[in-house]
Amino acid sequence: MLKGFKDFILRGNVIDLAVAVVIGSAFTAIVNAVVSSVINPLVALFFKADAMGGFGPQVTNIYGDTVTFPLGDLISAIISFLAVALVVYFVFVLPMNTFKAHVEARKGTAAEQPEEEPAAATEAELLVEIRDLLAKNAARD
Repeated sequence: MLKGFKDFILRGNVIDLAVAVVIGSAFTAIVNAVVSSVINPLVALFFKADAMGGFGPQVTNIYGDTVTFPLGDLISAIISFLAVALVVYFVFVLPMNTFKAHVEARKGTAAEQPEEEPAAATEAELLVEIRDLLAKNAARD
């Protein structure tokens, strides 16, 4: 039982996942700081954050009370999600993809790629070659 657990833990993808979770949690602080210090003030130029929670259609229930569907919270959550997604993409993903493409381009020009070797023969092709060689040797005898 412990051997199976040890094999599971020492798999490469489990270790990679653990590292990704740790880096992701540290990365969250950076993204939240960018959103709170740059994106939220930009949104505050157009919307009052406190007024968003009570925004939404109002319907009278069967007891005569007014029920508000707080769509403002939903809209705020969507705006926050899009803001975080934009920050992650434009600040981190796009520059990293550009950097990787630049590194790959330099690799391609720095060293010539060796020619690909022909694909190995399949088992059927090898058996046909062996049969032909045996037939040729039998014909000589």
